[in-house]
Amino acid sequence: MYQQLPSQTEHFAVLKSKYQATNYTESSPSSLLYLILRKVDSGIKITDIELNWLKEHQVLETLKIILWEQLREEEPIKLQDEFSQLNVKYQVTLLNSQLDSPLYPILWKLQSENQLAEKEISFLRDCKCFKTVAIAEEMGRFATLKDKYKATQHKDSSPDSPLYQILKLLDAGKRLSDTDVDWLNKHQIFEPLEVFRQQEAVREAEFAQLKDKYKAAHPDTSVSSPLYAILQKLESDKLLTDSEIEWLKQHQLSETIGIVQQLEQKREFAALKVKYKATQHEDLSPSSHLYKVFKRLELGNQPYEQDINYLKKRDLTETMAIANEKYASDLKLRIKSDNYLSESEIDWLKNNGREDIITFAQQQHFAALKIKYRILDPRNELPLDPFYTIMQKLEREERLDPIMIVRLIEEELLSRHGKIAKAHSRLEALFYEQEFKRTGNKWNLPNASSHWRKADEPQAALQVTNNLDFGTIKENKLKSALLTTRGGAFRDIDNLDKAEDCARKAIEYQPGSHHPYTLMGAICYERDQYSEGDYWFNEAIKRGAEPGDIDDEIKHVVKNTKNDDKRREVVEYLLKKDPVRYAWAKSYRK
Repeated sequence: MYQQLPSQTEHFAVLKSKYQATNYTESSPSSLLYLILRKVDSGIKITDIELNWLKEHQVLETLKIILWEQLREEEPIKLQDEFSQLNVKYQVTLLNSQLDSPLYPILWKLQSENQLAEKEISFLRDCKCFKTVAIAEEMGRFATLKDKYKATQHKDSSPDSPLYQILKLLDAGKRLSDTDVDWLNKHQIFEPLEVFRQQEAVREAEFAQLKDKYKAAHPDTSVSSPLYAILQKLESDKLLTDSEIEWLKQHQLSETIGIVQQLEQKREFAALKVKYKATQHEDLSPSSHLYKVFKRLELGNQPYEQDINYLKKRDLTETMAIANEKYASDLKLRIKSDNYLSESEIDWLKNNGREDIITFAQQQHFAALKIKYRILDPRNELPLDPFYTIMQKLEREERLDPIMIVRLIEEELLSRHGKIAKAHSRLEALFYEQEFKRTGNKWNLPNASSHWRKADEPQAALQVTNNLDFGTIKENKLKSALLTTRGGAFRDIDNLDKAEDCARKAIEYQPGSHHPYTLMGAICYERDQYSEGDYWFNEAIKRGAEPGDIDDEIKHVVKNTKNDDKRREVVEYLLKKDPVRYAWAKSYRK
């Protein structure tokens, strides 16, 4: 059966009863109170106008109920906002943390009480909130320090608080800065200040003792002085920096510097005893002979005989073995750096059974000499014996014996312009000059001059034959030889006119010798007078010159011609004349 809905008047009465507004006597539905109660009952937020109306009409119980209702509706939002702020402050890394999570009361407790129980810390670790745990632990340490130094009146519990940093310095026995002291005074936290003053008094007493101990006669008594930090480092057996030593020098603390040096030497001596296995030797004095032995070994010096005897007498056999091995290793390193062994070093290696290093040194030196003398040996096939000995003799500027020269020829190492050939020729030139001075035999002069030319030193060749009085020389053959080699030297320096003069005079003195004719042929080729040159070369062959030697002279001219057009000209001339004999000239066409 259909039931009739209540009237607005009836509804108004019900709402007034529900929201304790029965003291309001008006019952007409047109009253503003009816609208207010309907909105509240429907969960609609009322306006400030409506709130003020309730106050004005003394409907206070209703107003209280409405306010509580609105607060209840806003509380979840407010709680969530507070929770989010705590998450940020304590660096919670969990995503989507809810209000019903145990995390919320834990963070609230940390905020209010500044510490957590062990089970709460465990919960945070299980949630991987390690940064939160770290903050909580720091806050716990801060609280402990505040209790210890009677600074609990300061309410800030954050680890970022200046007080926490100050208390940590105090607890570590470190000095406070003037800024720290000012901060404590400003916040009237006097107990930590008193602790600091007591610590300063202890430090000042320690500073005075250290100055006395380390002979640091300096007027400054403040523990803020750099000297205090320097002396503390000395006391704790730490090395001083260069700047700290410089500070001592600037303040003329020479006695302190002397003590520093002694301490460093003792420290070094102790380390060296460990290195050389001599720890049974108790003396740590830098004046000990053992320390001097170690220092020489560290410099890579050869162990002295008296040092070895010193070690033997004290049964420091391991030290001897280490010293010998170190010296051998140092020698090997020096060899790798292109340093060569002295005779005394080689003797030491022999006496200590280290022929392996001697061989290594020889191989390294041999390789360097091959580079110096431009010997191509990519597969290292050139044997050490006798070629290393040969090159050593050249380095010492000693003449080679005939057998050595034969071996060089066999290995094709005496080519006309090779460095070994030049070095050998230079030594031969010097030998013949000395022989001339010793014996007065002028036949040594053309030999010396010829070898100077082979050594690519034509000026030295000319010097040998300068100022000769041909009137005092009886043998025409000797005169011809001297003039021929002198003419060759002039040719080497491109003075072809003087070279020709010498060649023609040599022919006059000895028409039957092929040497001056060969020289004339070469001079003509140098002047681009090829037909005339061929005439002189043919005359030389008639007198005993080998065609191969003539071809070598022509090759020399072609190779040393600097002008490309002239080189092309002589090459074409030779190939036209005899393409088979002069086939080698094709390589110079380019």
